[in-house]
Amino acid sequence: MTTTWRGPTRPYDLVKEFVAALGIVALLTVVLAAVFSSPDEHAVTLQDWARADPHDFVATAAGELAGTTTSAGYGPPYTAEGESQSIGFLHLEQWAGTRIPVRPADDFVIGPLTATPHDTPVTAALAAWNGATADGRTAWASAYVDALAKAKDGDPAAVAPGDYGPVPALSAGLLALASGGGLDAAAVGAPATTPSGFYGTDSTRSILFLADGAYLDDLAGARHLHGDQWGMMNETGNYPGQPWLWLYSFWYQVPPFTGAWEANADAIIWGLMMVLSAALLFLPFIPGLRSIPRRIPVHRLIWRSYYRRYGRSTSRG
Repeated sequence: MTTTWRGPTRPYDLVKEFVAALGIVALLTVVLAAVFSSPDEHAVTLQDWARADPHDFVATAAGELAGTTTSAGYGPPYTAEGESQSIGFLHLEQWAGTRIPVRPADDFVIGPLTATPHDTPVTAALAAWNGATADGRTAWASAYVDALAKAKDGDPAAVAPGDYGPVPALSAGLLALASGGGLDAAAVGAPATTPSGFYGTDSTRSILFLADGAYLDDLAGARHLHGDQWGMMNETGNYPGQPWLWLYSFWYQVPPFTGAWEANADAIIWGLMMVLSAALLFLPFIPGLRSIPRRIPVHRLIWRSYYRRYGRSTSRG
């Protein structure tokens, strides 16, 4: 049986509505992106660092040779030396061991210099370094690190005379390699089993080397990304950052994570976030917490028109 509609009718233009909706959404997208989007920062490269702050680059290279940088004493999963963070008696990094072995002096300095052709001074410096004892290398590099720290503005040209062995030539050679883009192209420190060059995908060692210097830390501070600045950024192209990380960032601002627990803050906050995430996941099964909506009936305020019309429901479903 067919029923004929006898009510009021009105013309309806579907195309017109689609165009209007598309225009409004496009306008809102542009406005909201302009107001709330995060900056589109290009990737920081070793070449950028070498050109923008060559003194810091040379000092960091010398520190890698001396074994005094953060990477050299980081501990698991990169090096055997150094203390790892823990959650009470749970030393997860120590239990996992050195999963990504990193040798800062060889991976960041000696390896890249050996893998690329150089002039006579650098070649001679490499031969002197490889022919020296471990104690002799450490003495040379440590003395040069101390001398750079005392020099005006950390300028290698202003370093006082001393017994630094081949370290100044090695540091200068690495600076020249990085300034020309060769250090990025060589995928600094990539193991022999990892493809290097343009198609290399393992940036672990490059990032560790960058993080050992002051240049990357200064960039982070300028963009309010330090732990005490509440900053967050994870840029890929023009996509916005992730505001959902605010809860992670929050714990770094409050005691005891800023005091007694600061040394193990990363590990403890990770554990805390796992507990909170599990609580959210299993919320419907946790007595007391699952009853909060009934005890604090905010939903009745939101749906007040419904409750005025139908009254309070007795359903527990």
